[in-house]
Amino acid sequence: MLGCVTSTGLRRDELAAFLRTRRARLRPAEVGLPEGLRRRTPGLRRQEVAQLAGMSVDYYIRLEQGRGPHPSRQVLAALARALLLSRDERAYLFRVAGESPPPSAGPSREVSPGLRHLIDAMTETPAYLVDASYQVLAWNRLARHFIGDLSAVPPAERNTIRWTFRQPDDDAHWSDQDVVSFVRTSVADLRAAYGRYPNDPSIRQLVTELLGTSPRFAQLWAEHDVAERRPVVKRVAHPELGPLEFECRVLHVPETDQRLITYVPEPGSPTQATFRALAERIAP
Repeated sequence: MLGCVTSTGLRRDELAAFLRTRRARLRPAEVGLPEGLRRRTPGLRRQEVAQLAGMSVDYYIRLEQGRGPHPSRQVLAALARALLLSRDERAYLFRVAGESPPPSAGPSREVSPGLRHLIDAMTETPAYLVDASYQVLAWNRLARHFIGDLSAVPPAERNTIRWTFRQPDDDAHWSDQDVVSFVRTSVADLRAAYGRYPNDPSIRQLVTELLGTSPRFAQLWAEHDVAERRPVVKRVAHPELGPLEFECRVLHVPETDQRLITYVPEPGSPTQATFRALAERIAP
């Protein structure tokens, strides 16, 4: 049974069960407490969680028993810190308590080992990972032939939207409708990130900079567009590799709000042959 929901959206039984399971998984050493003796059950004691969260033991016990009052946002934030909740767990805690989750301070810029292995394993496909503000976080060998070797570039300058709008107005890219459509959806995606991370200084700085330096960006930003990401076919006259045609795929990574950008050629196409030959040439 999932239990009832109060008029304020509080799911008491679900909140109680969630608190109990999160408490049971923690070891005292993980939160800076001595292990001690005579622990009959795994995890922290209720009084230890209450102490870590700065609340009375009686109040916390009532929450775990599904009979406490509607917890405030301050109480929920304290519990999230005390129980070492992940971002997803913190959001869930707020939702079962009938509250909207607090906004994240900024986009995640941590690259998981799994994603890094995936990018490196795509030996015949250029691929790179960006955060919600399109800051490049990781890239593979083939991607260097399109975005450069970013290891020599300061991290603050590794932003694909900034690169795009630094191109002069007479650049050939702006006459390609597929490119313009892709740029438009990128700006819409950036606006969504601007709303999700209102306290992130890097996003505010990027938007402020481009509003002051790029009339084209300012025009798109003023339209307040919101658009779903769609694949775009790109045709590139590469200075080293010659004419290329591939599908640019932007894949959302939900758990980190990052995007994996890949250049996917049609099977059997000249571009696939070019990517394969390049991969063989630069293989370690």
